[in-house]
Amino acid sequence: MTAGTPTDAHIIALSALAATLTDERRARRFLDLTGIGTDDLRSRVDDTGLLRALIGFLEAHEPDLVAVSEQIGLKPDELVAAGRALEPYEDPT
Repeated sequence: MTAGTPTDAHIIALSALAATLTDERRARRFLDLTGIGTDDLRSRVDDTGLLRALIGFLEAHEPDLVAVSEQIGLKPDELVAAGRALEPYEDPT
């Protein structure tokens, strides 16, 4: 799986979110650092901004980035590329 299209990037990010939340330590740190509550997380699970924030969270701590990447079957740079693909497009003109 690669981050070739926004849909692919979205699926990758959702997979990374699931992998993050299956590890209690990582999930708690993500929730604590973002300040998002579990109810808010449930209602925003498909929010692109939240998914970008998650990948940024993983990028900020390489051991988590590597662990989640391995868990979802990607290289860390592929996961980072998916996060970049989710960033809003800005027309340079």
